[in-house]
Amino acid sequence: MNANSPAVTTGKSLELRGPQRAAAIMLLIGEEYGAPIWSMLEEEEVRQLTHAMVQLGAIDADTMHEIVVDFITQLSGSGNLAGSFEKTESLLLKIFPPEQVTAIMADINGMSGRRVWQRLAHIDAEILANYLRNEYPQTVAVILSRVKPDHAAKVLTILPDEFAIDVVNRMLRMEAVQKEALEHIEQTLKTEFVTTIAQTSKRDAHEIMAEVFNAFDRQTESRFLTALDDVNREASKKIRQLMFTFEDLTKLDPGSVQTLMRSVDRDVLARALKGAPEPTRAFFFSNMSTRAAKNLQDDMQTLGPIRLKDVDEAQAKMVSLAKDLAEKGDIMISKNRGEDELVY
Repeated sequence: MNANSPAVTTGKSLELRGPQRAAAIMLLIGEEYGAPIWSMLEEEEVRQLTHAMVQLGAIDADTMHEIVVDFITQLSGSGNLAGSFEKTESLLLKIFPPEQVTAIMADINGMSGRRVWQRLAHIDAEILANYLRNEYPQTVAVILSRVKPDHAAKVLTILPDEFAIDVVNRMLRMEAVQKEALEHIEQTLKTEFVTTIAQTSKRDAHEIMAEVFNAFDRQTESRFLTALDDVNREASKKIRQLMFTFEDLTKLDPGSVQTLMRSVDRDVLARALKGAPEPTRAFFFSNMSTRAAKNLQDDMQTLGPIRLKDVDEAQAKMVSLAKDLAEKGDIMISKNRGEDELVY
């Protein structure tokens, strides 16, 4: 959230600006969903954000509600924005003395080159190989000599044999690469490859917020979705379509649901079904043996009255476990969305 974002006035007449609003959002989404965001921040940004968190104090529910709704609305309504070295330098020259801008941009230019190689190391070997097969062998040799050996090995095994051998020979004979040549390769990778990959892999804001909403308890989820209906019905609709809930587990095929039930703790399953609608219960029971279903129903009866919070936690654990199993390829999760199908 930008430091120049409009202020939000709380019930205590305190103004929460960019860093404080960002801190509130990060505290709300927690470790699991916040970790990818933290990893993309610069060290100074981390310091600013943590400083804002420490000084944030208590925020009442109405203010938090307003911050989240405003945040989602801005994400949904924002257009694409492209920044560049030249645009940034031009902007800074209007604010700071030329010699200071030169020093700042020189430092950024060096950091930019390092980031290219860092990001390259995390790009799938298949994608990297498909790009490199159209480059000169000498260029490929320079690039593979600067990534981790295991990553370079994966790329070489994907490249055509004759081309790969040529690259290996050039890597063996390689001497120190001139600074200008290396900077040219870095710039080419940044503009033609790494940036393109980052753009094509950028996730839709609604998908990110759907995952955040999945992490809410049902009362909080309902409160925010209802509020969002009032200010941005289209965004609310998209988020609802993208959310994966406990009830969506009823779309599992028989083999997948049986794998899930074998993997989940019996007490968690009992608590999750205790608060589930009857059709959802029936779905799970129908995928068990008569004896197993009877035993589970007895477990649910033995539990007696339980808190809605405990039901939410159990159902969230099952959804999380299902996603983990799907990621490993043990089950397939699908969710019908009109003409589309969302597969995790």
